[in-house]
Amino acid sequence: MGAFAIYRLPYEEQCQLLIQQEGKPEELPSVSSLSGVEGFVMAPFAVDKRYPVIVIHPDETLDITPEDLVNNQQQPWKETLEAILAEPKQSEKVRNSSYANYAIDFANFHSQVLEGEFSKIVLARCVREKYDEGRTPLMMFADACRRYPRMFVALVSAWRCGTWLMATPEVLLEGMGTHWSTMSLAGTMALEEDQLDFDDPPSREPVGKYDFRWDIKNIQEQRFVSTYITESLEQVADFIEEKGPYTVRAGKLVHLRSDFKFTMPYPEDLGRLLGILYPTPAVCGLPKDNARDFILRNESTSRQYYSGFAGPLGGSTPTHLYVSLRCMRIDEEGSCLFAGGGIMAGSELQVEWKETEDKMCTMKDIMHTNK
Repeated sequence: MGAFAIYRLPYEEQCQLLIQQEGKPEELPSVSSLSGVEGFVMAPFAVDKRYPVIVIHPDETLDITPEDLVNNQQQPWKETLEAILAEPKQSEKVRNSSYANYAIDFANFHSQVLEGEFSKIVLARCVREKYDEGRTPLMMFADACRRYPRMFVALVSAWRCGTWLMATPEVLLEGMGTHWSTMSLAGTMALEEDQLDFDDPPSREPVGKYDFRWDIKNIQEQRFVSTYITESLEQVADFIEEKGPYTVRAGKLVHLRSDFKFTMPYPEDLGRLLGILYPTPAVCGLPKDNARDFILRNESTSRQYYSGFAGPLGGSTPTHLYVSLRCMRIDEEGSCLFAGGGIMAGSELQVEWKETEDKMCTMKDIMHTNK
């Protein structure tokens, strides 16, 4: 069985296509095992025997454009991708989250915050939805590249993880050698129709003309994540610099973001650092280990590879690992869209539900030809 990954970095026009036809992707028992490893990584929210860390080691690497994926010109690599997409994949039924189901989970999670067990915990859900007839994963990837120039867009397909498409704004770890960076991204607001020109055309240093008024809940949530990242980096990094928070756009949403640059004197600490950062409080909660255990025991949705991380991991080339957000798993029956939000003491059910709905629109908009 083959495997492939196509990805497009933020603000880039070219995509990188990685195809592995010989052997199977490597499977690792932990993210800390990634030190010294090169390839395209797909990590789940929680590693276990069913959902290991996957590393695709390509036999073929190509630079392509999104248009190459949808034009009618026949290419051997395109036939290979279509064959891999058609292969059977490991599958698991995921509970479709109704409002009633989500409300039960919310009450459970929120009560733990109010009782002081967590300062924040993330609740996720999924929705099954069919994409329009005639749409293909390659078409949707190309459309996501067009719509979301600020995001990391990736399409990954392998037997163990299945087929996943994501357009995510959140860096987990980038860099090479001793120079690295990460970010804290938390807090979410939907843009109004008259605000959709914020940071448009996209800029690496966005300065919007709108005065976004963030409420206390979102400001506190972002501060919790930033503090955790600083404390995590101090265990393995030197010369840590923080910039932010500031408002950035991701599709039709805006978030609060802080950037961190640092040096890692010992490159062999990469796996250790990933183990410390992952999963971040932005997708898990605080205290992290207790929050992750509670999520695994109580959340109705099986996250699988949602809210893990994905991207190219290089020794001699730059690493670009992104948290797997705004994503869907594609199968023969359609797709399963995933989204989550941070639950804090001041959270309200209807507000949190709407936030997940807004986040799912990132994928819904590319599933339908008339969007």
